[in-house]
Amino acid sequence: MCLKQVPDTETQIKIAQDGVSVVTDNIKWVMNPYDEYAVEEALQIKEKFGGEVTVVGVGPKRVTESIRTALAMGADKGILVDDPSALGSDSLGIARILAAVIKDLDYNIILCGKQGMDDDSGVVGANLAELLGIPQISVVVKLEVSEDGSTIQAHREVEGGTFVIEAPLPALVTAQKGLNEPRYASLPGIMKAKKKPLDVKTIAELGLDAAQVGEQGSNIKVVRLTPPAERTAGKIVDGETPEEKAANLAKLLHEEAKVI
Repeated sequence: MCLKQVPDTETQIKIAQDGVSVVTDNIKWVMNPYDEYAVEEALQIKEKFGGEVTVVGVGPKRVTESIRTALAMGADKGILVDDPSALGSDSLGIARILAAVIKDLDYNIILCGKQGMDDDSGVVGANLAELLGIPQISVVVKLEVSEDGSTIQAHREVEGGTFVIEAPLPALVTAQKGLNEPRYASLPGIMKAKKKPLDVKTIAELGLDAAQVGEQGSNIKVVRLTPPAERTAGKIVDGETPEEKAANLAKLLHEEAKVI
């Protein structure tokens, strides 16, 4: 399965002086929350059918902490692509890197989170499946593998309903909240994770052209980051009775907000 490390959702994000990046000092980094569902689903499939769970991540050395978390949950081994030339990769660049790692692995199901909680692009999974030439089903809330291990049936969320889709294996699935309830890493699992294999690879070792990844290969350029506008203070509508409050509210909406 594929893993991304993102800032904790409770971390206060500040825009750097360059105006196109964020300040990374003192940020708490965690496994992307949607990837937790992917890890859990991979572990449940392993427990039912056997096999191994390999976690693949791209990023600096700190990403090993999130990979180790997945290993402590029960994954078998990890692979990290740590290379300065990969920094600044867009979704397609990341997919190229992941594909270069995964194409040499013996895989049946590739699981990813439906999107990263930081950039919210949600297209790495689709790009990866296209590069590997396999089917993909996104935003999955229920996944079933056939007894003979040849197909999957997935329930995919759509507006106002659910699609039930069947695909042959190998295939790629992106996980949505509700797919399962991710387990916590146990103390024995944390201790075992320290001894599980975690390989570190570079772009050159994967046989990739550095011009296809990183900022050089990115088709997306950040022009400017701006914080959301500060909200003005709310106003309490005065009045002794509900009728008086309603009248005062109508007056404010007409004279100040000018919406009626």
